[in-house]
Amino acid sequence: MKKLEEFINHISSEERPEANWSNLIHSLWWAKKGNWEFAHYIAQDIDSNDGSWIHAYLHRVEGDLGNAAYWYTRAGKPVKTNESLDDEWAEISNSILVTS
Repeated sequence: MKKLEEFINHISSEERPEANWSNLIHSLWWAKKGNWEFAHYIAQDIDSNDGSWIHAYLHRVEGDLGNAAYWYTRAGKPVKTNESLDDEWAEISNSILVTS
């Protein structure tokens, strides 16, 4: 959990993510910063289950639930409908930060 707290603190205090971080982390960083377009631009080029999971989350943020469902399926994740967006962002971030 400490990594997640540090990540959130970085997002709130910095203008840009660290250059050496993965595209997964960059996409999550920009999503939390409120730049959906840039987060999506990064996520759509990540060809992995985690990239698809972030892509699904971003389409859920956008309100395009049909497209989100497609990306959840590609990610091998259940389609999210009731979980808050903040909780899902934290779940994805924590999962990726733990493996980074």
